[in-house]
Parts: sequence; structure tokens; C-alpha cells
Amino acid sequence: MTKNMKGPGIFLAQFLGDEAPFNSLEGMTKWAANYGYKGVQIPVWDKRVFDLDKAATSQTYCDEINGICAENGVEITELSTHMLGQLVAVHPAYDVQFDGLVPQEVQNNPKARQQWAVDGVKKAAKASRNLGLDVTVSFTGSLAFPYIYPWPQRPDGLIDEAFSELANRWHPIFDEYEEQGVDIGFELHPGEDVFDGITFEMFLDKVKGHKRCTINYDPSHFLLQQLDYLDFIDIYHERITAFHVKDAEFTPSGRQGVYSGYQPWLNRAGRFRSLGDGHVDFSGIFSRLATHGYEGWAVLEWECCLKHPEDGAREGAPFIADHMIRLTEQAFDDFAGGETDRSALKKMMGID
Repeated sequence: MTKNMKGPGIFLAQFLGDEAPFNSLEGMTKWAANYGYKGVQIPVWDKRVFDLDKAATSQTYCDEINGICAENGVEITELSTHMLGQLVAVHPAYDVQFDGLVPQEVQNNPKARQQWAVDGVKKAAKASRNLGLDVTVSFTGSLAFPYIYPWPQRPDGLIDEAFSELANRWHPIFDEYEEQGVDIGFELHPGEDVFDGITFEMFLDKVKGHKRCTINYDPSHFLLQQLDYLDFIDIYHERITAFHVKDAEFTPSGRQGVYSGYQPWLNRAGRFRSLGDGHVDFSGIFSRLATHGYEGWAVLEWECCLKHPEDGAREGAPFIADHMIRLTEQAFDDFAGGETDRSALKKMMGID
């Protein structure tokens, strides 16, 4: 039986707020379903919608979470550990900024902060299993990214050492996910050490090809790098386990290009946009994913420097639904076929 992509789903992180319906899972699932979404991707770091500690230890709590979603007409696509994954590896240049995102008891203590993050990512494996999920989405974190375009030149061995350390931190986490039968789909994202195909291969090699090391495919980050995001699917489709449907545009000028001159989002050559407002070829993407048999979710990640988020959410569900491809069970020219007759086949080729 042919299996199809699931969707549309929506990542809740960008829509969370202090006012209803954006301050509870009950409210957000009703809101998402009202726009036509069938799934929600849940961030594990915000207790307004999800308690990670409870989910990792209580099947009852997870049954309640699934029940809330089902009652409101959606299901959980994946748990997101982006924030925690980022903190598995933090270059000291970013310590002050990331300390603002963690509990006070681990601030100003990079080792304690890292252990807190690792513990959280591991809990998400158990929580996913309790929820009946097979995939999570995350970031790898970064030790080497500040040296991406270096002057003075990088010393020999720096990048290899960075990726070795990154692998040392993630390999035990992958083993935990293997025990639970859950994948980690990394969003390949500038700012992370793993941001394109080559760096994913470098990381995968260091973790000895661990089966739980997979990809959350997001074309927006590839377009802004000027990477061939369609060819990427052909190359890495066996490792793609999740899909963020996110648009972007790239309009270089005589003043700025890929790096965008330190400008705010509104003034950058490369900007994230609402679905359909950017330059990403989604028809090509959905076709390539369907060709390779992708069976996971298509999840809107909304980020736009212009459009109101509710408009982006409202437009996103029908956009994804219109691009999803229901695979055919038969070839379009089957009507012209017939039963196989070996004697007829030989006759067609002049074989006695």
C-alpha cells in the first residue's frame, strides 16, 4: 500500500504568547485546527504547552496530552528540542546570550548549562516514546561556527577537533534515542556547526553513521546559503525524517549579499518570508520528497519579517495542503497494458 506525506502541520513555537489562545495547548490546538492544520509540532521548553519532566516520567500525562490534541482535531507531529539541542554545544562567544534562555541555577556555569540541556534532550526521547512518536527535531549546537570565514587562518585540526567534540557530546544522546526507537532530525541551520550537506556528512562520520542522526529538511536556510535544495533531497533523502515548510527570498544588490551587512531582518538581502511570498520552489520540493517516498509530516515553520503571524498561519495550511501529492497506485498508461505473454514478447523481438 502506498504511504503518503502527512500534513499540514504547524510548529507552535513562533506563535506562543501570554494571551489566549496562545498560552495553552488546549487553546493552540483549537486555533490550529480551525485554520485547517492536522498536526502540531510542540516545543518542549515552554511549560505553557508542555511539561517535559512529566512527559518523560508519566504515561498518564502523555495520554492526557494526546487526548487534548485528539479532542481538538489534531495530532502531535514531533517534539522540538531546538533550544536544548543548541545548548548541547555553545561557543563561549555566545555564553551571555544563551544564559538568558536557561534557568537561573545553571546561568554563568557553562558545564552545568550543558548538562541541563543534555538531560532535557534525553528526556525528550522518553517523552516521544510515551507519546507514540518516532521523530524529534533539534539543533546540533556550535563550537566551530565563529571560525567559518576566518582571518587569521584557522590552525590545522581546529574543525576536526570541534566535530570530534560535537560527536562526543551527541553520541550518548543518540544511544538513548536508539533505546527508545526515536530519531533526531537536525535542522541544518547557519549558526550551528551542522548547516549544510558537507557538515552533516562530517558530523555523521564522527558519530559512526548512527542511525538516529537524521535531518529536519528546511529549504529556507539552504536558499539563503545559495545551496541547491532540490539536489539536496536527491542526495540525502534516506536521512530526511522531518520537513519544515518555510519560505525565504534572496535579493542581492551592489551593497550586500549572503552575509547581509549586519542588517536587521527587514533590510537583509536574504529574508525569511511567509509561504508563497518568497523564492523557494515548493512544487519541486514536494515532488522530490514524494518521488523518494517521504512519509513524515509537512510542518509550517512561520518566520516572516513583514506579514502578521496569524495571516501567515491562516495562509499556511491551504498552501501546504495544495502542494501535498497523493501518490498514485498505478501508472498513467496502465490502460494500454495487458497480461504478460512470453511468446508474444519473443515474437515482438523476432526471437525464435
